[in-house]
Amino acid sequence: MKIIGIIGGIGPESTIEYYRLILSLYREQKGDGNNPSILINSINIKRMLGLIADNKLQEVTHYLTREVKRLARAGASFGVMASNTPHLIFDEIQANSPIPLISIVEETRKHAVGLGLRRVALFGTAFTMRGGFYQRAFDKEAIAVITPSVDEQNYIHEKYMTELVDGTVLEETKEGLLGIVARLKEDEKIQGLILGGTELPFILRDGDDADIPFLDTTRIHAESVVRELLKYEEEL
Repeated sequence: MKIIGIIGGIGPESTIEYYRLILSLYREQKGDGNNPSILINSINIKRMLGLIADNKLQEVTHYLTREVKRLARAGASFGVMASNTPHLIFDEIQANSPIPLISIVEETRKHAVGLGLRRVALFGTAFTMRGGFYQRAFDKEAIAVITPSVDEQNYIHEKYMTELVDGTVLEETKEGLLGIVARLKEDEKIQGLILGGTELPFILRDGDDADIPFLDTTRIHAESVVRELLKYEEEL
């Protein structure tokens, strides 16, 4: 059996959700009581985000590449980074990784294409909303990625880092986020919302808005991991 490698801890709450989802989805597909083999390397979120905030992207690349190699040495067959933000430098990490990595951005793009979406909004950390990596990936399929206003981005980032990363979910914050969604529907004619932070599904879920789908990047990423495992097992 292939062994899944997860770079986790960025943040811890969503890493737990990855583990839960992968096990649940795998069991649903297999139905035989087996579980996949998973290695989790839980790293320091404060260190990673600090380097990104200081625009020390080369140091972030070295840091995350080293941690991916640690997973490979432990026996991981392929890997994922359980967070959207480090995908800012995904290509650089993949280029230096001894194992293949599954991109949360690429998998979310495939999902958006499957839904027939042409204009989607992006919520996440400020680094994700302003990093341009979602826009570049979705441009390949002629899908426009719309970001909130600067003030709205600051609000989302502040709530993300002070509440959601720690697993705190407040109804008033949810109302604030949904208010931004309503404005983007009205002003930008968005057809969907990318939950581009792996903690965002704690507070926003598909169905919270009657008009547009919410793309849960955590679930989409976990589903891609299970598909990779099942594809390999079918080939045996």
